[in-house]
Amino acid sequence: MTPERPFAEPWQAELFALTLALSEAGQFTWGHWTEAFGATLKRHGATRELDGNADYYAAWLETLEGLLDGSGLAPKPLADEMRDRWEAAYLSTPHGKPVRIAD
Repeated sequence: MTPERPFAEPWQAELFALTLALSEAGQFTWGHWTEAFGATLKRHGATRELDGNADYYAAWLETLEGLLDGSGLAPKPLADEMRDRWEAAYLSTPHGKPVRIAD
């Protein structure tokens, strides 16, 4: 991660943008987000020092998933099912072909 490239991985930028868009759409307030994220970081850092990159975005994702589950917007069982379907789709897609989730 450098000043020219604030995110180490593209998914981190996408996660940040998704969180911001959901907040701006009224799914949760930014204050609620920062409180929940702070609690997740505190819990993750209770047993070891965090690295500020992979640890940070793992906590970010966990927090967002928790907020979406709690609000009913993306309940954990549904999110888990979609993740599993996406994984099966990309693992079975030949390189260079579009990934499609089966109905």
